[in-house]
Amino acid sequence: MNHETMRKIKSKRKNLKKEILLLLFLLLAFDSQAQTKSARLAFDESKQEFRKIENKAFKLGEKLTFEVNYGFVTAGIAEYSIPKIVKLAGRDVYNVVFNVSSVSAFDPFYKVRDHYETYIDVEGIFPWRFEQHIREGGYSRDFSAFFDQRKGKAKTSEGSYDIPKYVHDIVSALYLARTFDYSKMKVGDKVHLENFYKDKTYPLAILYKGKETVSVKAGKFDCIILEPLVQEGGLFKSEGSIVVWLTNDDLKIPVKVKTKVLVGSIDAELSGYTGLAGELKAKRK
Repeated sequence: MNHETMRKIKSKRKNLKKEILLLLFLLLAFDSQAQTKSARLAFDESKQEFRKIENKAFKLGEKLTFEVNYGFVTAGIAEYSIPKIVKLAGRDVYNVVFNVSSVSAFDPFYKVRDHYETYIDVEGIFPWRFEQHIREGGYSRDFSAFFDQRKGKAKTSEGSYDIPKYVHDIVSALYLARTFDYSKMKVGDKVHLENFYKDKTYPLAILYKGKETVSVKAGKFDCIILEPLVQEGGLFKSEGSIVVWLTNDDLKIPVKVKTKVLVGSIDAELSGYTGLAGELKAKRK
């Protein structure tokens, strides 16, 4: 093989090497563009990463007050309120507060000072954070949880646990239930949710029990009847059923809650309301 032939072979190898390097460069450049595009898509999708639920039921500023009756005795006062909207996990959330306290006359028999807070996603109606501070008789419990709905983790005051997306606490579940359309449901139909409490997720079924007109201190209302089938995390350390009467309109305000306890039952009845999201059409004149 002469010198000229060797030169041509080396030249071809050099050009081939350049072509391979150019091809690799183009592939890497394309892959980089694809990754950038994927990153942009991921970023865009992150804006839509959670569900959106139409909510005509409640809004910022709503306050619902209840008399809590044990038999024929007014044992306490309870209040649901939405005092503010704050940012949490980069999202707008309703700060929902629930307080229940026994009246001073009832304190010697069974003193109650319970405080719950949940932070509910404005668009998706699911919780990001939950707090529970129970003081009932000689029983007390403090519990908090951050629901990382992106990573599927509940980070609580007691540990970290896996959760399904859109898991609820017992307070946020009520507010989600207020957004549902029950008009086509039949008695015995159920809505299935998942409720996290303490260290695990429990199935939470909401049983539809029909319609009824009820009279309470705040007035007379046409209602639908629901029974949350709660295993854990109930109010008043519930040992039995909880039945809820919601107004049969867009607002679905809780008008009455009947809770079985260790001895007898406790009824919470609506006594006042302000800051509603719309017209209370279920109220009878």
